[in-house]
Amino acid sequence: MTETSATTAAPRSGGHDPQETVASRFSAEDLARFERGGFLVARDLVDPQTRREMIECTRAALTGEAGPAEYEADLNYPGAPDSRAAAGGNTIRRLKEAHARHPVFTRFVSAPPLADRLKQMLGPRVVMPLAHHNCVMTKQPRYSSETGWHQDIRYWSFERPELVSVWLALGPETPENGCLYVIPGTHKVHFSRDRFDGELFLRTDLAENEALIAQKVAVPLEPGDVLFFHCRTFHAAGRNLTGQTKYSVVFTFRPADNLPRAGTRSASMPELLLP
Repeated sequence: MTETSATTAAPRSGGHDPQETVASRFSAEDLARFERGGFLVARDLVDPQTRREMIECTRAALTGEAGPAEYEADLNYPGAPDSRAAAGGNTIRRLKEAHARHPVFTRFVSAPPLADRLKQMLGPRVVMPLAHHNCVMTKQPRYSSETGWHQDIRYWSFERPELVSVWLALGPETPENGCLYVIPGTHKVHFSRDRFDGELFLRTDLAENEALIAQKVAVPLEPGDVLFFHCRTFHAAGRNLTGQTKYSVVFTFRPADNLPRAGTRSASMPELLLP
């Protein structure tokens, strides 16, 4: 099978007007691509200084007091250590509550290049739930795991399945170090419960799912690129087969009128209204 790379909202710097990558808005064509495919990449959206601050904050947590974190061994995904006591058992997969770790994350989500694009997608009042994503993904060598095909909305509880996640690459993301793959257009399709396993991942033993997965595309990113993807878009990721840790910042956003359902995990933490 030939894997296709994702299309992007703007070309990388070089040979084009620099304003194409620093503009605060998507074009009508960009938005139409997102509507069709359920994902879109904006190139060079975050400056090097902001990325350096995020990386420094992340590395300090990984080498010191990690705070709220998710460990590879706790998930039992393919490639993960068998337990916390096994070799690599202390490998952190995700630093949770990223927004509270450093002001740089607030600056990132509030800055016009991101906030204005989210308003185009979700409406004039955009809210960031802190109960979902709100993390730094740290895909580390040797003990990183594979993440199966899933839709984020299957784990969340809101009045409507209308949320968009943003995935910021702090370094290069490639198939070799575990970049995301997506299946275009799946945000528009209804899938029956029997196509999922007990953990709500897409079953790979069904012919209809195999045909769907064959449509996957890789989403390679360069430092500062941001992937926007719909909460119903199927996505997955492989292991990090390189010798360098991959860092990614991930947040989720909703329209202000798409409320979390009371008593669910989605309503369990405060939320941030973007300026």
